Amino acid sequence: MKTPAIRARSARPDSDLGILLLFCLLACLATPGRAADTHRITDVAGRTVEVPVKVERLLLGEGRYLPTLAMFDHDDPVKRVVGMFGEFERLDPASYGAFAERFPALRDVPRVGRSNEASFSIEQAIALTPQVALFGLEGHGPTPHSTEVLDRLAAAGIAVVFIDFRQHPLTNTTRSMTVLGDLLGQPDVATGFNRYYREQLRRVTERVAGIEARPTVFLEDRVGLIQECCHTIARGLFADYIDAAGGLNLAADKVPGQTGMISLEYLLEAQPRVYIGTAIGAVASADKQPERIVLGVGADQAVARASLKHVLRRPGFAGLEAVRQGRAHAIWHHFYNSPFNVVAVQAIAKWLHPEVFADLNPRDTLATLYQRFQPLPLDGEYWVSLDQRPDE
Repeated sequence: MKTPAIRARSARPDSDLGILLLFCLLACLATPGRAADTHRITDVAGRTVEVPVKVERLLLGEGRYLPTLAMFDHDDPVKRVVGMFGEFERLDPASYGAFAERFPALRDVPRVGRSNEASFSIEQAIALTPQVALFGLEGHGPTPHSTEVLDRLAAAGIAVVFIDFRQHPLTNTTRSMTVLGDLLGQPDVATGFNRYYREQLRRVTERVAGIEARPTVFLEDRVGLIQECCHTIARGLFADYIDAAGGLNLAADKVPGQTGMISLEYLLEAQPRVYIGTAIGAVASADKQPERIVLGVGADQAVARASLKHVLRRPGFAGLEAVRQGRAHAIWHHFYNSPFNVVAVQAIAKWLHPEVFADLNPRDTLATLYQRFQPLPLDGEYWVSLDQRPDE
């Protein structure tokens, strides 16, 4: 009579263990973020985010992230995109048109906003069921401060990842590329880009470190967007490029915020040594918007220089020594939101210190970036000087 009791007691631990294993299995199956399906990354905002190992449905908080996405999805940068903001076609129609011609599905991607956070439709974004929403630290879509948006997306099971090419571009570009490489399962692409990016940036910063005399620079932002003179950038964006290129930004201690206005009267008094305008004009709309500088896809040197000369004929600008002596230039505005921003740094460095950077060819740098990382060929001019330079 004792044997059965002994057997019963010895069998109970096995039974308990089996029940425990069953509960563990059911718990794993019931958990949507299983270890095998997700992993953790740290975005540029410093947030630890659990994202799918395989991202197939992506929402773009800025449409102009598409060329960056194309660095990873060379064959079809649209294939993961289930929704995007509509500022790409509105603010840079020439680049958008080139991508849409090569990848027609781009035109059919639902737009979840126009060009600012206020236009963002959370309901539509959730209805598109993205796995991940890609936003910037600041810009045209939601930011880390958009608490309601982030909470609602999280409640819908949508991971939010932040990158940055504009707030602190020269610090955060490589960080953002690393984040994207981890997110999209292609860290080797990010590593290759970051290596080249750092090499090209060092070609400027190492020489600038030995330069004591820094010329004053006035940067006019988005020339022709508003009639009043003159909107400028004091910090971040192009202001960082000017500093890295060895210049003194005239607005740095005059504008309290990131951007603001500098009067023409003050410019005529301060007489900055170099003038740079950012170009938001396009070839297709040049006749309708002659107040804008034309650069980018489809633009050639003649068209670009003519548009720069035209805007510098505005009342008062002839009084600037930088204009009279030919130290006036323009650069494609959309470098401010692109990982290719190192090219802008090189172009500005040649303008500010032509002797120091005589051997530097930003056009070669841009051509290499396109050849290695873009699915489209390089087309158009992206900077221009009032007086033609030998390497232009």
